[in-house]
Amino acid sequence: MSDIRAVLTDIEGTTSSIDFVKDVLFPYARKHLPAYVETHTDEAEVQHWLSEAAKEAGIVEASRGEIIDLLIRWIDEDRKSTALKALQGLIWREGYESGVFTSHMYPEVAARLRAWHEQGLKLYVYSSGSVAAQKLLFGYTEMGDLTPLFSDYFDTQTGHKRETDSYRKIADAIGLPPAQVLFLSDIREELDAAREAGMRTTQLVRPPQPLTDAGHPAVADFDAITP
Repeated sequence: MSDIRAVLTDIEGTTSSIDFVKDVLFPYARKHLPAYVETHTDEAEVQHWLSEAAKEAGIVEASRGEIIDLLIRWIDEDRKSTALKALQGLIWREGYESGVFTSHMYPEVAARLRAWHEQGLKLYVYSSGSVAAQKLLFGYTEMGDLTPLFSDYFDTQTGHKRETDSYRKIADAIGLPPAQVLFLSDIREELDAAREAGMRTTQLVRPPQPLTDAGHPAVADFDAITP
């Protein structure tokens, strides 16, 4: 893959454990969301995302409590809502900055990202979590602040991750032909969409999951990837 000039990476199951998101981040947001909304409701950014959540749910008028209940239900459903993801990111920022938690990275990820960056590869992130949440996750890792390594971040405001057009938009934003972008993910449907858009793909299959033929090159860790 010597023609690759950029690496676009997913987060959950790819750079970081799904358990960290599921067992640490989601419960923290669920626990703190009601109080956060109540104490930050006058802030324009919070008002905007609460309004967007109501629009997404088709609610014309709702009390603050009803919107909070809606968001809690969406967390429980793991709904891929842009408004919810944005609000979760705001709540997680308080957790990161106060030192309640640091984000998990698989052991080889930081060193490999730094090596690719030094080689001149452009690095990008594409996750269903908000851009703000992505920057926090890479900014407060167990291996230090990795955000200087990345050129840009993409979330569901660009499009959903199983839609081919999302990857075309990202390639346009990066300014490279899709064939020069390598997309990394653990989800076959995301990889299928990226490949249909013309990107190169590699599937991360983290142990103890067995390596299986999902129609994409598959590796157990970043050290096995040679862009």
